[in-house]
Amino acid sequence: MISKKPKAAFLSNLVVTDPDTGELIRKDTGEVISDNTISQEKEWRSFDMEEGENRARVGTPTSLAYHDMGLSTKIGKEATDATGNVIDAATRTRMGRLRMWNSRSQSHSATERNLQKAFSMLSRIKDRLGLPNHVTEKAAYTYRKAQERGLIRGDTIGSVLAASIYAAARQSGVLRTLEDISEVSDIKPGEVARSYRRIISELDIKVPLIDLRKYIVKVANNLNFDEKIKRKALELMEQAQKNNLVVGKDPISMAASILYLVNLAERKPRTQAEIAKAAGVTEVTVRNRSKELRKKLDVSVVRSTL
Repeated sequence: MISKKPKAAFLSNLVVTDPDTGELIRKDTGEVISDNTISQEKEWRSFDMEEGENRARVGTPTSLAYHDMGLSTKIGKEATDATGNVIDAATRTRMGRLRMWNSRSQSHSATERNLQKAFSMLSRIKDRLGLPNHVTEKAAYTYRKAQERGLIRGDTIGSVLAASIYAAARQSGVLRTLEDISEVSDIKPGEVARSYRRIISELDIKVPLIDLRKYIVKVANNLNFDEKIKRKALELMEQAQKNNLVVGKDPISMAASILYLVNLAERKPRTQAEIAKAAGVTEVTVRNRSKELRKKLDVSVVRSTL
């Protein structure tokens, strides 16, 4: 009698795992069965056998973006155990008593309430702006340092947090403007700018210079400009930098104005209003900046090379 191969074993021979993407793929058809495979690899490295044996996974990693750094203990109110069975009355009473003492033992100072509110806002802003984890960690660290120095006095929690996020984005090279962050956090740009200047001054934060090329590429992509216009806009931007015309100016408005001048030279059907909207600035700003640049830059060079 011929024994049949179990179906599960048959499928296991046909399925392979891509270690880079975590996808489960069938060998015979190339079909992706699942793309949400949980990584079974360790997040740490060991350099000898003893160190590898002593280390183990125990919950989620700690993070500065949590008010308690992810080290708090929470006792749920469920009346069932891990298997779904209802626990007896004596155990429920004991767990309720433990829950009460756990709540009383936790610190409820003004500092912790401040951090809870701030990092709750940080989590929302992170999701809306699509910030990477290393930026939020750096922003949380900056906010904690500002709180230790007493820099929050006289400012709101939201403005100091938004300023910390902007400083972290600048340090990490992530392209997020102050206007983007203030709009998402619902804080006036002037308040965020004031808190930002105070933070970088008091905490002695070294913020790298803004790379205008990234802003030009960002606005050009929003307008679906081709590579030729992007290249000519970058050339005009370098000419403006050599003449010290970008010092003290808003980088996003300068990028929009330079693209507007190149757009005129190329005679592309893009209006001043469309470019201003794509950059998130007003038409008046683009008009004024364009007039200044046209007087001091040789736009004819760009026109002749287009």
